[in-house]
Amino acid sequence: MSDVHLDSAVLAALQDVMEDEYPVLLDTFLADSEERMRLLRLAHGQQDAQGLRLAAHSFKGSCSNMGAPLLAGLCRLLEEAGRREMLEEVDDLLEQTEREFAIVRILFKSERQRYGSLS
Repeated sequence: MSDVHLDSAVLAALQDVMEDEYPVLLDTFLADSEERMRLLRLAHGQQDAQGLRLAAHSFKGSCSNMGAPLLAGLCRLLEEAGRREMLEEVDDLLEQTEREFAIVRILFKSERQRYGSLS
């Protein structure tokens, strides 16, 4: 699993493709990620292996697309734990995911600040 919080090459490619909409993409990712973390915690609290698998799968995809490889890797492990219904593995993985998301959130907010406020 990668130990990179954010892949600068992915971010540069997203900036090129999105142009003026890049800040909106960052805002959307942050808002969606908060919801995805909430769904992961909810599924974990309810011992819902299928819900955990689905939430982790969705979050993994968006993290991969946004260049957050370590967070994507943790989501992949959560997805696998849900698929195998190995919920005893989830406590530590979810804690690691929470910590990594906190780091990624700070880095993306910093990236977002480079673009100022939206008009």
